Amino acid sequence: MVARLRREFPKGTRVGHAGTLDPFATGLLIVLVGRASRTQQFFMGLDKEYLAEARFGAVSDTLDRDGQITETGVLPVGDLDLPVGDLEQVPPRFSALHIAGKRAHQLAREGVEFEMEPRAVRVESFEEISCDGERRSFRIRCGSGTYVRSLVADLGDAYCEELRRTAIGPFRLTDRFIETEPEALDLGDALGAVLPSVTLNEADAFALANGRRVEIEKMLDGPAVVFGPEGLVA
Repeated sequence: MVARLRREFPKGTRVGHAGTLDPFATGLLIVLVGRASRTQQFFMGLDKEYLAEARFGAVSDTLDRDGQITETGVLPVGDLDLPVGDLEQVPPRFSALHIAGKRAHQLAREGVEFEMEPRAVRVESFEEISCDGERRSFRIRCGSGTYVRSLVADLGDAYCEELRRTAIGPFRLTDRFIETEPEALDLGDALGAVLPSVTLNEADAFALANGRRVEIEKMLDGPAVVFGPEGLVA
């Protein structure tokens, strides 16, 4: 998607993203264009929400449908223990994390033996929404850096068959977001949804835009987005 959008803008336009999706996954992706590419840090750490379909009774070496599937026939009995809160999670070996200067998935495909270090993640909510034989569906809200594939695999003999990201922070996948035709969001509106905002008068907005300090009445303890009469200032 980043490569596609880069072709649609003048040569040299910066295009980046605020968090990848696994190759088999679908759903919401924030892409940052031009001036917006400098704001990546404010979107990367937002919570994510997913709809995941798990298939039980089989395992996958990539923890998803694209891997080598091994049938086990072992199905869960009764309700599942769905973990929430602060957890220690071992990321998938088939992931984009760097190990000794190379992507983990590259090392895994080369047959290199290596260990993935556990990392702290947070799962805000983990809800089962349907069950049909060996397949169960879940709605998961989790912190940035959480691997849903690992959450599913840790439930037992299971792998992630479908994965759809439905929200990133306050941005939700609705009819206005069409995957084949991305919709442009105003940068000021996007930043205003995730950061505190300050509105300045015309004189102060002009001063700030030209590198001069201005006094504000609102107390801030971190980054903020500043608006003037004509919209986004900084």
